[in-house]
Amino acid sequence: MNPAPSPWVVYILRCRDGSLYTGITTDLARRLRAHAAGRASRYTRSRLPVRLVHSEPQPSRSMALKREAAIKQLPRRTKLELVNPPSGGERSGPRSPRKR
Repeated sequence: MNPAPSPWVVYILRCRDGSLYTGITTDLARRLRAHAAGRASRYTRSRLPVRLVHSEPQPSRSMALKREAAIKQLPRRTKLELVNPPSGGERSGPRSPRKR
């Protein structure tokens, strides 16, 4: 028998102005819809649209709150590395646009 997936998720959104918002939820899809509708957070309401750039499951609400607090304490550069990890061999920094 497989253990049930964790109901708690820590997530990071990138806002229209480039800022990052970190939160926790038990229903990520519902929370993202609420953010998009401007009902989830006063911070993101004025910075729409937002885009999910990182999420990680946590085993409990307590652990999710601790991880959220730890992420919020990180310097911006470290947060950006968390949401855009450098691939092997690539230099870190802004990504060039994709060619189609």
